[in-house]
Amino acid sequence: MLRIHFTSRDLQHIRVARRPHVLWELVCGVCRLDTRQGALEFGHWRRSVHEGLAADPRARRALLPLQTLIPSVGYIPDFLTPSAPGGDLAVGLDEVRATSRTRLTRELSRLAESRPLPPWVSTLDRPGSKGLVTFTRAMELSARTLLEPYWPRVRTAVGNDVELRSRALLDGGTSALLNTLRPHARWQAPVLEVDYPVDRELHLEGRGLLLVPSYFCWRRPTALADPTLGPVLVYPVAKHPLEIVRASQDGLERLLGRTRTVVLAHLAGHGARTTSEVAAAADIALPSASYQLGILREGGLVASRREGQFVRHSATPLGLRLLDER
Repeated sequence: MLRIHFTSRDLQHIRVARRPHVLWELVCGVCRLDTRQGALEFGHWRRSVHEGLAADPRARRALLPLQTLIPSVGYIPDFLTPSAPGGDLAVGLDEVRATSRTRLTRELSRLAESRPLPPWVSTLDRPGSKGLVTFTRAMELSARTLLEPYWPRVRTAVGNDVELRSRALLDGGTSALLNTLRPHARWQAPVLEVDYPVDRELHLEGRGLLLVPSYFCWRRPTALADPTLGPVLVYPVAKHPLEIVRASQDGLERLLGRTRTVVLAHLAGHGARTTSEVAAAADIALPSASYQLGILREGGLVASRREGQFVRHSATPLGLRLLDER
């Protein structure tokens, strides 16, 4: 858990980023790309990105150094996400290039404690090296590959979230604003308790807090590792599968994948079914059926209930609406 300690001055200096922060979205996007996290929310995006990478060797090469410095779990160097005004990519990359050698050495050394790093990483903080310039070019190209085609949807989702937070602030003040962060965080004045993978205490000490809504942030908020930097809390915004289906050329199969679409359609057409019945209808193995049902249940498309020795699964109203949009 991350415990963020506020003073009365900090409560007067809570801000919400009004637009998506490109570098935070890039870092979070790299984290999501090679995992199975958020199959409903990100599965269609992952497939699209991998198709693009397969067709573009230059983009594929550019992504490799980012994947080296951005693990899906664990420490990520803070210099990759400077607080550029408005989250602007060009300004942010300028800040990354301007990172001091001392800071680069400190943060890369910390990363090396958790995972082996290739030799080229040592060039980033070497005097006279152009390693950081090359790396930021890779960041720019990767942002175009991972984010640019999807940016209108990212901007819309973040804009909707900012509107929600703004209404809460206007109607109920900073306490109401902080309470909107549930279930990811709980406001227990004067401490914000945040769902976090490690135990940390962050004392704001009058610096305030910048809340950054993020599309590619997943499940739990994230923050800068260095407590001396400007305090930032990046949190996930709501994703709407129905809107993705409507906007996607390939509809539901692009969102869910063919197997999960078959499973969901079977449940919609035949009512509650056991896992074995689903496996037989979809012509998949029992463990695969159980896994696919779990993904659909996690996304709110399937509900499961136990009846005696069996568990029966059925499509939820959201699942039925998705099928109607095909």
